[in-house]
Amino acid sequence: MQRITLKVGSGVLTENNEIAKQRMLNLVSLISKLKQHYEVILVTSGAVAAGYTALKLDRNKNISKKVLASVGQPILMSSYKAMFDIYDIDTSQILLTEEDFESLAHIDIVKQIVEALIDNDILPVVNENDITTISDQVFGDNDQLAAHVAHYTNSDLLVILSDIDGYYDNNPNTHADASIILHINKIPAEALNENHSPTSEFATGGIVTKLMAAQFMMNKGRKMFLCNGYDLTTVEEYLLEGIQNKGTLFEPLPEQQG
Repeated sequence: MQRITLKVGSGVLTENNEIAKQRMLNLVSLISKLKQHYEVILVTSGAVAAGYTALKLDRNKNISKKVLASVGQPILMSSYKAMFDIYDIDTSQILLTEEDFESLAHIDIVKQIVEALIDNDILPVVNENDITTISDQVFGDNDQLAAHVAHYTNSDLLVILSDIDGYYDNNPNTHADASIILHINKIPAEALNENHSPTSEFATGGIVTKLMAAQFMMNKGRKMFLCNGYDLTTVEEYLLEGIQNKGTLFEPLPEQQG
């Protein structure tokens, strides 16, 4: 059975300083369908945003962000649990940092945990542990975390659910004729060096971090699919029906694939 890592961002999971319960339920429903065909790992953002629903601190301050994450982790996970319980799906929380991927011993532990969870039909739910870490121990955005999780758990595909429909040939906000690039195997160097542009108050990435994740995956001979997380039609059609109407598949050239 193929394995996929699914990453969802804060913008999809929260709205107006609240958990976007319907969108979260839609995601959970999708995962219940995917689990019938794939082994699934979920990488989720949203802890800081969830914390802000209970405690209004300035998330631009580093210590406030850590406090919000500590408050938000149980809120986020309890929301997930309530919804996954509807579909009789058991979950496990895994908190990681960049440092966990710098040691073969740590990587091996993560891999063994994920394998044991999947073997026992438990959904691994991964987030970055940014509560007690210092700046050089964190990825800073969950797109990079998701790419590392996907690679080191031997996932066949990383799917990033975002607030955009895919990767465009131009900025769709300023160019009405911009169109989605459905397939790409080489990312322009200048695109990887642009300024990050998060579109949500609680987002830490933007299109650049997604392109960096895609570059990481392609360098490892793996694929990444970028699509809209507000409307899950595209990802459901792609993963369950093999149809791609929107979204962008980042795929290495055949000679680069493992």
